[in-house]
Amino acid sequence: MHIHILGICGTFMGGLAALAREAGHTVTGCDTGVYPPMSDQLRALGIDLMEGFSVDQLSLQPDLFVVGNVVSRTRLPDGSAKFPLMEAILDAGLPYTSGPQWLADHVLQGRHVIAIAGTHGKTTTTAMLAWILEQAGLQPGFLVGGVPMNFGVSARLGRGKTFVIEADEYDTAFFDKRSKFVHYRPRTAVLNNLEFDHADIFDDLAAIERQFHHLVRTVPGTGRVVVNGLEESLARVLHAGCWSEVRSFGATVSDFTSVGEPHDFEVLMHGKKAGHVHWGLSGVHNQLNALAAIAAAEHVGVSPEGAGQALGSFENVKRRMEVRGTVAAEGGLITVIDDFAHHPTAIRTTLDGLKRRLHANERILAVFEPRSNTMKLGAMKAQLPWSLEQADLAFCHSAGLDWDAVEALGPMGARAVVSDQLDALVAWVAAEARAGDHIVCMSNGGFGGIHQKLLQTLQNREHPAQVGQGLQA
Repeated sequence: MHIHILGICGTFMGGLAALAREAGHTVTGCDTGVYPPMSDQLRALGIDLMEGFSVDQLSLQPDLFVVGNVVSRTRLPDGSAKFPLMEAILDAGLPYTSGPQWLADHVLQGRHVIAIAGTHGKTTTTAMLAWILEQAGLQPGFLVGGVPMNFGVSARLGRGKTFVIEADEYDTAFFDKRSKFVHYRPRTAVLNNLEFDHADIFDDLAAIERQFHHLVRTVPGTGRVVVNGLEESLARVLHAGCWSEVRSFGATVSDFTSVGEPHDFEVLMHGKKAGHVHWGLSGVHNQLNALAAIAAAEHVGVSPEGAGQALGSFENVKRRMEVRGTVAAEGGLITVIDDFAHHPTAIRTTLDGLKRRLHANERILAVFEPRSNTMKLGAMKAQLPWSLEQADLAFCHSAGLDWDAVEALGPMGARAVVSDQLDALVAWVAAEARAGDHIVCMSNGGFGGIHQKLLQTLQNREHPAQVGQGLQA
């Protein structure tokens, strides 16, 4: 089968492309704004990428068009279609489907699907679980919304019965407004956490809870729902109906709990010691992610002891507190870190996890762009000072916002800098940075290559840190 993927460079669609290629299908695709690591992965697989959504791609004559949720029926100000290829497909009556539906039909059918859902931590937890199963010899298939460093690819078919998938609550496609995860029909479903997000498609938290309930409805009676016992929202989801075994984690009274610091802790199952995790990750959020993965792995026969041992060699996912480089400064090093955090809660937990591991003389410089649809709408702008509480200095790239970032960050005073010019922001960060600083760049996009720009600017600067003033760069 020849499939042509519209929106191929998104993390999900890129993973789907990799799976289709591994299964022997001919795969081509198109997108805009291509950036690593996904572009690198696709080209390494020999997949032809095309820039834009031009009508001339019909000449490829694929057997099926697979449509990502980036594609819409939107019209530009001049009345022309934003996605002319999609309009041409519709006009010609050519066969098309969504990514999740193609995956369900051609990859997931007949597998023990383990779906990892939640507002935060989906990618990391999916990668953790895939690694646990791999170390246990189960040879799982997986699709992760990033590139796990233990594997080097975001997706593979696997030779075993299990398939681990990141289960996103975002909608499927312009022609299917259900959440992606309802297509996956998991036998094991992990509900990691749940709070309001995706303000562009959900009116409120209740609307997201309804989609999570739809996911729970698809789990068979012999399946398992793994749920974060700390989340009231998830309690409401289960109260709406659950027909499967439930295993909880995180709360004091749960099936799976932990004792110790996030980087070194005992795992308790039903109150009894069952395993131990000592690893390189930080933060309470990752400790909870680990418990979720361990509980899911136990459902397919992997002991908590074995799971804990596997996590000791877990290397996380690219763009999850990934060190992009260090620069020597007088008295020590300046470290530049890349992270995917973009929701206020994720920003806060990421910075809190880092703070726990730093020495007293080391600082956090948080550099972020409100790029997600939710953040662009300004629905959570008031939470930003709270999310950046652990940052010694915060730098916001405000380009493209319809709300006033200076006003939103006003409570932070001189600790915050705002600029709509990326180069100006880079210069400001570099001027402030000193030995022992950890510069954490947070975005769900490429962030204009800010990591390399910072490293180069820091290497080329002639003078050590200079103290700035005010909010506006």
